[in-house]
Amino acid sequence: MDAGERYTVADLSLAESGGLKVAWARSRMPALAALRAQAEKDQPLAGQRVAGCLHVTKETAVLIETIEAAGAEVSWSGCNPLSTQDEVAAWLAAEGYSVYAWYGQNNEEFYQSIDSTLDFKPTLTLDDGADLIYRVHAEYPELAEGVIGGTEETTTGVHRLRAMGEAGELRYPVIAVNDASTKWDFDNVHGTGQSTLDGIIRATSVLLAGKTFVVAGYGHCGRGLANRARGMGANVVITEVDPLPALKAVMDGFRVMKMDDAAAIGDVFCTATGMKDVLVGRHFDSMKEGAIICNTGHYDCEINIPDLEQRASRVYTIRENNEAFELDGGRTIHLLARGRLVNLAAAEGHPSEVMDMSFANQFLALCRLAAEGKDYDNIVYDISAEQDSELAALKLAAEGVSIDSLTAEQLSYLNDYSAGT
Repeated sequence: MDAGERYTVADLSLAESGGLKVAWARSRMPALAALRAQAEKDQPLAGQRVAGCLHVTKETAVLIETIEAAGAEVSWSGCNPLSTQDEVAAWLAAEGYSVYAWYGQNNEEFYQSIDSTLDFKPTLTLDDGADLIYRVHAEYPELAEGVIGGTEETTTGVHRLRAMGEAGELRYPVIAVNDASTKWDFDNVHGTGQSTLDGIIRATSVLLAGKTFVVAGYGHCGRGLANRARGMGANVVITEVDPLPALKAVMDGFRVMKMDDAAAIGDVFCTATGMKDVLVGRHFDSMKEGAIICNTGHYDCEINIPDLEQRASRVYTIRENNEAFELDGGRTIHLLARGRLVNLAAAEGHPSEVMDMSFANQFLALCRLAAEGKDYDNIVYDISAEQDSELAALKLAAEGVSIDSLTAEQLSYLNDYSAGT
């Protein structure tokens, strides 16, 4: 470990490698680059102190440098013990950024890292999973008085924060970046779909064609994963608890059944629900020899690992992020990335191109809070439809794509309620 006054990272000697990866990401994030160029002139975050708790990846580094370019001070920690890219954390530290993150943290180190980012008394928070925000509320409530507002990146975190808001326990306003169309229709669908398969393949080198691939949950993430698994030749089965997404899955051409039934036929299982105990002991009891199980949700509670451990007579590592649990009776089940989000623990997370929009939304939300947040109530706010539309237009322009616009006559027709057949 290497530690300094403003950082704790695994190995500073990795900084050069991290810089090359950050440069790669930066070159593929044109929307955020355009926002940065304007922010360097306008300084919309001047005087702000931003504490961030988000996966320390090459894309996150581009967001961090954009926030600082807009005038803010930044201190950062990872939002998952197994998602930090150590070479990127090293580059951030070498460049003078405040960062406390390394791959393979235990729970105590994870929360100590969050606490370190709070030492400079942030005025804005940026979260992925709501661990930082909850830490402020539960352990350091006095800090909440100085926080203008926060942002939240992921579905699980938004659920936690909306529950806190409804209970009247939220001490400052939060913008749900996750719920923007330019986030979940792209990051969750395309990003999670591709990066989850990337993680599974890196950890197993398994051939997906012809396999029965069970996806638990058919929200945005589950839908993206299911479509990409099907595209690689897998026979995809969906499990759900909500009739509406279950019906969508049926209409999209997938088989839908209970997990109790899917457990016996699946070759690969991936949970994408945000709910605990999706895979439990009775499911492990009926799984095939060699079944592969993993999770792409934010927390590691979707797979009940204690249930699996109780059934195992032997546990050993096949390769990095691939553990074999040899069960009584001779069957073996393979657990990937210890049940943590497999797309980041076993791979590199979402492609830079899709994180461009998610992080542009994060940046714009911080700017909105800096300008208006003091007038907000302590509830969860959505990204505005105007911001969604403007960001989509910015991304299209950056990609060199032109679209049509309505004529004056069409606009008149659109607003003429008397027009009929």
